[in-house]
Amino acid sequence: MSAEDISSAEIRLVLDTARVLDQDANGAREFSGLLQGKTLTTAFFEASTRTRLSFESAMLRLGGQVSSIQYGRSSSSEKGESLQDMGRVLSGYADIVAMRHPENGSVAAFASTATVPVINAGDGANQHPTQALLDLYTIFLERRRLDGLTIGFIGDLKYSRTVHSLISLLQHYRLTLYFISHPLLALPESIP
Repeated sequence: MSAEDISSAEIRLVLDTARVLDQDANGAREFSGLLQGKTLTTAFFEASTRTRLSFESAMLRLGGQVSSIQYGRSSSSEKGESLQDMGRVLSGYADIVAMRHPENGSVAAFASTATVPVINAGDGANQHPTQALLDLYTIFLERRRLDGLTIGFIGDLKYSRTVHSLISLLQHYRLTLYFISHPLLALPESIP
């Protein structure tokens, strides 16, 4: 899934659910058994600390289990297994997969044959919708609204998958965006 696939209603649901879970994180842990009996596989083919551990700790805190593939070293991709084959295989072992891969479009290729939900945790310079949702939630928490804001993006806009995803999510709101970068790192024309 890419950020372009997320509707306004789904964004609202994510933000509302995040607020409830965020409030519960400091309280009685009433959601601690929500995912009991479910397994998340984190399939990370490039380095990650915060994203991978965020998925894994969230799954464990909600009562689920985690299996992990790191850097592809513990998978048959080392022997040439395609992402599509891997999508079919991992679907037999997990209830959901969170995947990060260095190639643009790789998560979509994996998901094309998976029979379980697949979360895009970053694919090349293309997308990182979960980080963009977290950024959107942070903006909402700080400003208590999303419409009517002015937001600036500074730095590497060409290769920042988080920026690409966040721009897609922000298109659901009435706001002003500014883009500031070196011309060689400007936002690609393919990003609306």
